[in-house]
Amino acid sequence: MSLRNIYYSLSPELRLAVRKLYYLPHDLLQQLSGKRSELQPGKGDIYIGSGDFLSQGKKQVQTLTDHIDLKESDVVLDIGCGIGRTALPLTKILTTGRYEGFDVVKKGVDWCKRHISINYPNFHFTFVSLHNDLYNNFKAKGEEFSFPYPDSTFDKIFLFSVFTHMRIEEIQHYLTEIKRVLKPEGKCLATFFLYDQDFASKEPDDGFSFPYEYPAGYRLMSKKVQSANIAISLDLLNRMMDTAGLQIEKIEFGYWNGKIAKDIALNFQDTVIIKSK
Repeated sequence: MSLRNIYYSLSPELRLAVRKLYYLPHDLLQQLSGKRSELQPGKGDIYIGSGDFLSQGKKQVQTLTDHIDLKESDVVLDIGCGIGRTALPLTKILTTGRYEGFDVVKKGVDWCKRHISINYPNFHFTFVSLHNDLYNNFKAKGEEFSFPYPDSTFDKIFLFSVFTHMRIEEIQHYLTEIKRVLKPEGKCLATFFLYDQDFASKEPDDGFSFPYEYPAGYRLMSKKVQSANIAISLDLLNRMMDTAGLQIEKIEFGYWNGKIAKDIALNFQDTVIIKSK
């Protein structure tokens, strides 16, 4: 059994606790030495993504600037804002705009309120108690959740590594809600794991695979934790966009499946630029 599978076998609460304990020596050393900025959470508190927290956030903001023309006056929505990885560097960009972010993990939202909102009043963070079997045991379903914002509110919407951790029904509903709250000329950037028939039977060399296939057109990494990681076929994604009244403007394929070289790929995951029909 791989370390990833062992991790998924734990309860959501235990997963967060194990990470906190694993990085405790590192975080204590960083704190005592003064090497960690106040605007940087400890590694044990970071439950999303990998790599350097600050540099990854800056790279994401650069991606938003380059691919959906992020402007200082934009009203933006960060779906799955986590513990502020993208929000932190955005504080230097959205000087006259407004930021809204929500997440299903309370510790991340609380950290952002304490460390970001207090200094940047145009940045707002909301905790939503929706079920996600990777992170919690809440009962409320994502496919029944209405975003707490009026229609046509946002110039730009983005989701980094969010649709990769949701069930198909939730993704479809979120796409519909994105259509509702996005301004008519607005743009959305979201990352996915996408595949076509050539990849369906292929396993990447590093073992990052999706062995459980479903007729609807998606594959899971784990049957036990269905929100662990999901890959979606390109055909299914296009149908889902059409149902939501959205369309794909561009796809920048990532290097996760070995088809694109790491040094020329935009991201590990596949990056999709979305607009209204």
